[in-house]
Amino acid sequence: MKPLLAIKKENVDLEKQVNRLNNLFNISNSIKLVLLFLFLGSTTQIIAQDRLPFDQGKVYILKKVSVTGKISYNEQTVTTFAGLEKGQKITVPGEEISNSIKKLWKLGLFNDVNFYVDAIEGDSISLELNINELPKLKEVKIIGVKKSAIETLIKDNGLTPEKIVNENLITTTKFYIENKYKKDGFYNTKVNIVTSEDATDTNHVNMVVNVDKGDKVKIGKIIIDGNSQLTDGKIRRAMKNTKQKSPLHLFKASKYIKEKYKEDLVSVVDKYKENGYRDARIVSDSVSYDKEKKSLLVKLNIEEGNKYYFGDIKFLGNTVYNDQLLAQILGIKKGDVYNGVLLQKRIADNSKPDGEDLTNLYQNNGYLFSSINPVEVATANDTIDMEIRVTEGPLAYFNKISVVGNDKTNDKVIYRELHTKPGDVYSKETLVRTIREIGQLGFFDAEAIKPDFENVDPAAGTVDIKYNLVEKGASQIELQGGYGGGGFIGTLGLSFNNFSIANIFKKDSYKPLPMGDGQKLSLRLQGSTYFQTYSFSFSEPWFGGKKPIQFSSSISYSKQYSNNYISNRVDRSKSFNIFTASVGLAKRLQVPDNYFVLSHAVSYQHYDLNNYNVGLFTFGDGTSRNLAYTIGLSRNNKGTNPIFPMYGSEFSVSAKMTLPYSLINGIDYGNLANLKEYKRRLTSNSGITPIPNNSGYIAQEGDLLTYGTNTATPSQTGYMQVPEDQFQNADADQAKVDQKKFNWLEYYKIKFKAEWYTKIWDQLVLRSLGEFGFMGAYNSERGIVPFERFYLGGDGLANYSMDGRETIQLRGYPNNSLTPIVTEGSRAGEQIGATVYNKFSLELRYPITLKQAASIYALTFVEAGAAYKDFKEYNPFALKRSAGVGLRVFMPAFGLLGIDFGHGFDSITPNGPKNGWETHFIIGQQF
Repeated sequence: MKPLLAIKKENVDLEKQVNRLNNLFNISNSIKLVLLFLFLGSTTQIIAQDRLPFDQGKVYILKKVSVTGKISYNEQTVTTFAGLEKGQKITVPGEEISNSIKKLWKLGLFNDVNFYVDAIEGDSISLELNINELPKLKEVKIIGVKKSAIETLIKDNGLTPEKIVNENLITTTKFYIENKYKKDGFYNTKVNIVTSEDATDTNHVNMVVNVDKGDKVKIGKIIIDGNSQLTDGKIRRAMKNTKQKSPLHLFKASKYIKEKYKEDLVSVVDKYKENGYRDARIVSDSVSYDKEKKSLLVKLNIEEGNKYYFGDIKFLGNTVYNDQLLAQILGIKKGDVYNGVLLQKRIADNSKPDGEDLTNLYQNNGYLFSSINPVEVATANDTIDMEIRVTEGPLAYFNKISVVGNDKTNDKVIYRELHTKPGDVYSKETLVRTIREIGQLGFFDAEAIKPDFENVDPAAGTVDIKYNLVEKGASQIELQGGYGGGGFIGTLGLSFNNFSIANIFKKDSYKPLPMGDGQKLSLRLQGSTYFQTYSFSFSEPWFGGKKPIQFSSSISYSKQYSNNYISNRVDRSKSFNIFTASVGLAKRLQVPDNYFVLSHAVSYQHYDLNNYNVGLFTFGDGTSRNLAYTIGLSRNNKGTNPIFPMYGSEFSVSAKMTLPYSLINGIDYGNLANLKEYKRRLTSNSGITPIPNNSGYIAQEGDLLTYGTNTATPSQTGYMQVPEDQFQNADADQAKVDQKKFNWLEYYKIKFKAEWYTKIWDQLVLRSLGEFGFMGAYNSERGIVPFERFYLGGDGLANYSMDGRETIQLRGYPNNSLTPIVTEGSRAGEQIGATVYNKFSLELRYPITLKQAASIYALTFVEAGAAYKDFKEYNPFALKRSAGVGLRVFMPAFGLLGIDFGHGFDSITPNGPKNGWETHFIIGQQF
């Protein structure tokens, strides 16, 4: 038997294994030193030497370390891990061996570490390092939960193949799963984890996780004792996240979550403080499980104390701002009921980064190092005197500004949006504004934007700011297919929202496309058997690269053929073509403030009708041109997340107008119907069968016509020939008249839109919206053009439109169903579009998740609106009303998707039944 030096691992205070890993892991509890000297001679004698003190070891030269045991690493790697090398001096026993053991244990790869003396030759020593690797995970099986939850549990706990299986992994996995289901109301969740050796793979184990969720446990009752000033109901309402079972709690489950419960106990005390009871406290609380009712019983014992009022309030230490200004912002006067919560909010409102409080007053004007502390200085009976002690500190300046995390987006795109500039006086308001501007870019996860304060130096009065960003997918793909209008309709759309046109000719930039300059490029193709639409657009937010002037341009082409929706036959001899081009500039203003944007755009549309007599217009052959100029003024300070804004507003007013051609071309549009060239004539494709006139003559092709009754016996009614010298008696050809009227479109259009985002509670946000549109004509005889009108009702999706119409969303009604129609004549029932509309909407939104991969929020809405043929019929109070619920999902690759269920309370037609429920699918609309 060879001489032995056994040095086993120190106690690492690991929890005891709760399963069969005990059979795998044999761990020693102390460092042992055993020196046995075996002497062989003519007389066999064994002399045992007592254990040497740790500090009395002998120094040797390390000759060799042999590695044995269950291990997959090579000998050199393990020796390096241990911090040992051939030729070094070591003391046996001593610190070197002890440190090596500690190093190996810290790796977390081994379950047993032993050193043995292999041989001693003079001052040289050879050691044997016997170690066993911890087993690795082969397979994991989770029992007792839904299949959809298994993958999440495996991912969250990192239970991947080849994962080192140790006691810590088992303990943390057990703890995580139990707490996860307890948060969902499964208060009695138990988890048992069993591991077993894998028969096919050495040093691998299989893991079985048994989850017993038990029954979901809810809070059956919250009992409150000791309260007389606040009712049980007020106290329970103060507990926002801990509710007892009630049919009224639709949005808050009555489940018990310990962390939320503790927060609610603080909220109860705060509720008392809001009402003057400064000394209120919860003397005791308990949560017990009722096995019979299978529910939890919560008991609170409250001591309310006396009601207090504010006395004298004095400000100390303030030199920058006078007492009057500070008192005005504080908004609390002598004699007011004591409200500790309000006092704290007026000092520093942590729930609103841009709140109007004393701390922001100082920090928005450079006093980063200021501190404001309210101190109670005297209490007499029920009155509390306060001192607001202000330490202003020196002015602070931004020093170094840096950005990290932008792996795709170029630095210049971000830095040009920063309002925090090196050398500028520190301002919290500017910092918040910068966070908003970065979020509005749409290239980063708005919820993850985090400014870090670094090198904060009160002596120098400087601070460094580092913005931590997380890139998200900025490009979107739209791929749709559906059956509509008697045929298949396919759509392919590509939007690149962080494009770089400067790198378009650089091969290395295609990953898969040149990205990073913040430009937007989109392509869209849509088509079926009877129409095709092609569009392209490009925008540069910083045209020229020096100022925030956005350049935008677009071009599109559409072609539609006549389609019989009953027979699905397409007539390609009847076509309607539209060519559209536009270019615009939008400049960020500095006055009244730099949230304002002034925009200009010029657009041109060319409408070409070829034998297109399908009722869309009064003429089937000819052209119309629409050259228009649009000017708009908008202000947008919504923030921070463009997908789910939680504060701010957006206002916009715009005017779109054409040239007043009728004022300069000298045409009397009111007299067109009386001119010979605009009279009706018989054509081969008119479909008219003429009757004899009073002279017995039957009209031939090219003759003038009038509609009437002749004097023949018996008399006939129909179209009759009119002599050329009596053309005044011929009927006007409305198609020719309208072709002349609308050869160059003439109109003006005014639109206004306002929306506010108000945080109601937590992340519950109210979106309030109002909008108005009006379209008018310069010349009453020329009239309002049939193009560019408003169509109200439905989901608001325009799909394709042939006449430049604007589709306005009003849920709860079919698409375009609230648009004016022709009430008489041959075109009765046809929609003609509105020239005036207004709409109002209130929408409550609450996020389910705002993660980078997908943002999801639920909503409920009420809205009302109406559209009118002309301003004479306009009545802002005669509105069509609706209400409903919906869901929105935003994924970076696909944009916004959603569904709404709306109930229309009013009739579409006069005196008809209310419309009832409608389902709307939302694709790619504004947020």
